[in-house]
Amino acid sequence: MAVPELANKLVLVTGAASGIGRECALAFAQNGARLILFDLNESGLQSTADKVRQLGVPCEYHIVDVGDETSVSQAARRVHESHGALDVLVNNAGVAFLGSFLETPLAQWRRTLQINLFGVVHGCRYFLPEMIKAGGARHVVNMASAAGLAPTFNMSAYAASKHGVMGLSDSLALELSTSSVGVSVVCPGIINTPIVNPSPTNIGASITPQQLERLSHFYNTKGAHPKVVADAIVRAVQTARGLVLVGPYAALIYHLRRISRALLARVLIADSKKAGWI
Repeated sequence: MAVPELANKLVLVTGAASGIGRECALAFAQNGARLILFDLNESGLQSTADKVRQLGVPCEYHIVDVGDETSVSQAARRVHESHGALDVLVNNAGVAFLGSFLETPLAQWRRTLQINLFGVVHGCRYFLPEMIKAGGARHVVNMASAAGLAPTFNMSAYAASKHGVMGLSDSLALELSTSSVGVSVVCPGIINTPIVNPSPTNIGASITPQQLERLSHFYNTKGAHPKVVADAIVRAVQTARGLVLVGPYAALIYHLRRISRALLARVLIADSKKAGWI
């Protein structure tokens, strides 16, 4: 359900230490919302919280591992005891591993699915019941990706996790259709965020420095600023938009998949060459 007026609403954003999460926090704060921020990066969280408070709205943060059920459940209990039910939940936290399927360790598969998919599951599991019980217009935002609509080179675990978020969000929206809680799933295209500059532990052995340099250049020149996604998320909450296609290539990928998967594959291969994957 739409939440057109955000002033004094309680909004929780996961993965808020940087990138899209940070911009989401700022965008909601600019609309007068009260913010609660989750992340594992305490210094980044504090920086985001300071920026939010400079906008004149209350903000608190918690060090939370969204992939860990106990971490989320304990944080949810603290939030509910102090503030009650959320008005808006933004399940944004995510990670990526760059490497082919065959060189992606199973440990990286588990980590990616645990954070990207189960992070959304945990957020919904521990905050949604109180949102439903409280009544009134409320909203859940789940972060997928254009990679949740179509395949992508050297990011099979990431794509699988984001396809999972798409399926979960569609099912959740159907189940909540008679409630006062709306659901949006967000599919950003090429967005210039820290996720495309991973640490050495998140890169496969066959990924060369030259490929990483070309990938970084591609995102720097073609990618949109994370604020574009954040602004689209705020509008989706205010208007109850279910599917949010935002940033370069997102809408193109969505519509090409519907028209011709073969044509989509050719486009993706061409762009993967530009990005340095091939």
